[in-house]
Amino acid sequence: MNYQQISNALAKSRARGYDHSAMFAVMLPLIHIDNKLHILFEVRSFDLESQPGEICFPGGKMEDGEHPSNTALRETMEELNISQNQIKIIGELPPYTTPFQFSIFPYCGVLQHVSFEDINYSTDEVHSIFTVPLSYFATQKPEEYTLTFEMKMDDQFPYHAIPNGKKYGWRTGTYKVLFYYYQHHVIWGMTAKMLHYFLESTKQHIDLSKI
Repeated sequence: MNYQQISNALAKSRARGYDHSAMFAVMLPLIHIDNKLHILFEVRSFDLESQPGEICFPGGKMEDGEHPSNTALRETMEELNISQNQIKIIGELPPYTTPFQFSIFPYCGVLQHVSFEDINYSTDEVHSIFTVPLSYFATQKPEEYTLTFEMKMDDQFPYHAIPNGKKYGWRTGTYKVLFYYYQHHVIWGMTAKMLHYFLESTKQHIDLSKI
């Protein structure tokens, strides 16, 4: 048995996850403005069918055979109309699995050789862009709310095949929803979750108020 073949197959399949119908990758972009480090956000076009007008990071759906980092780069280039040499990936956040059958692979990158004023973003996908100084988040705590998920079975679910049948002790799931506020912008949902992880990871080692 050639175990390397199994290893290769698992490596190629890993990004697809278990039951996820779609894989996405995003870029958390950092940019220097007036010698201060900022995080860049997008406001999605109001003409999009999915989540119009919501705040997000650049990103999109992975193509077949594409590495998540390449997806994050490609989508950032397309949405911000910048070239690959203007983006430098400096870190990777853990994959984010949603309760809605898709996963997101987040990366942190620095926008270089481009100023915020010169970014000519794609209006097909992006309504506007804005930045928040990283130092702003030094003392900001998100508002936190909890959604509860309960199991609802298919009418044909085979209760007879599991221990205790209809009395099986199903777990109740919870999902935290975070909200950050900056000026008139509301950063929430999956974007806020990834932002929160990034901030908590960096705060352990860096004084964000001095960046």
